[in-house]
Amino acid sequence: MISFLDLKKINQRYEVTFQEKLKTVMDKGWYVLGEEVETFERSFADYCGSKYCVGVANGLDAITLSFLGYIETGVLQKGDEIIVPANTYIASILGIIHAGLVPVLVEPLISTYNIDPAKIEEKISEKTKGILIVHLYGQLADMDSIMELGYKYDLLIVEDAAQGHGLPFKGSHTRTFSFYPGKNLGALGDGGAVVTNDEKLAKVLQRLRNYGSDIKYYNESIGFNSRLDELQTAFLNVKLADLNTDNEKRRSIAKRYITEIRNEKIVLPEWDFSQNHVFHLFVIRSKNREELQEYLTQNGIQTLIHYPVPPHKQKALPEWNNLSFPITEQIHAEVLSLPMSPVLTGEEVDFVIETLNRY
Repeated sequence: MISFLDLKKINQRYEVTFQEKLKTVMDKGWYVLGEEVETFERSFADYCGSKYCVGVANGLDAITLSFLGYIETGVLQKGDEIIVPANTYIASILGIIHAGLVPVLVEPLISTYNIDPAKIEEKISEKTKGILIVHLYGQLADMDSIMELGYKYDLLIVEDAAQGHGLPFKGSHTRTFSFYPGKNLGALGDGGAVVTNDEKLAKVLQRLRNYGSDIKYYNESIGFNSRLDELQTAFLNVKLADLNTDNEKRRSIAKRYITEIRNEKIVLPEWDFSQNHVFHLFVIRSKNREELQEYLTQNGIQTLIHYPVPPHKQKALPEWNNLSFPITEQIHAEVLSLPMSPVLTGEEVDFVIETLNRY
């Protein structure tokens, strides 16, 4: 069976170094917000071309705390509307809701699966104060058009880059990341971070993640326990050095898929072969998705569906269940994710391509 994502094989590349890092952390005896976290925050901020990185417990907290930070600094107020793509993973929407803000859904482009800038403007109201951009599947959204709207309407622009480690920076106010194990830069557990050039926001986030406290036992804010783990950052410090190389491997596999898969029953992703995609996922579409997935399973190829149910159809959000987003619904009914990782072999890629061409 060709695994959709072989995390064991990905992390075995670092087994010896990880053991050394574990011993280093144990020997120091400092397990929360120590030197490894500080090192990673500096390194990842530099990697992203930003001044500040604040590590938090996971990607959802990165979104939630970012918006709460903007509320605390006076940029936002509870009840403000934040535009967000209708076809995103639900964490993007939950982060907005947890911060006491109101998500406003906008349809994506069927060609890129990212939010359609042409549809954003019609959803902007007096209550709209920001846009949460999602680089779905690892493809950079149309940031130039979105930033123009941000300037025009004086909107906060936040990027949910949980699937976009290594994408070019296009001038947003803040980027949020997840280091969930399956991400392009994945820990061996949960983790997240907020990257920004805003010193005031960074300081607020450092306080919010740590019970609302700058000084132990003195609490200035209603905070959280959302700290990026010292051991996980030790592992991330090792893996960060290979992120660009791994992303290039993903692109090379994607290029083969796009140029060599030839089947009229399959819709391939659109990509201009630039650096604007890091292929966290390689997502195809098919009208006969379940049949295609079963065919691939029978031929020893594991696939996943990202995601079977759109946010507005989730039981957790009953107020949206009667809304209609035809493009989003089509995407969620047709998408299928093929094996994609930096440890896929050429022979495995050959087999996936050959099998799809026989379908």
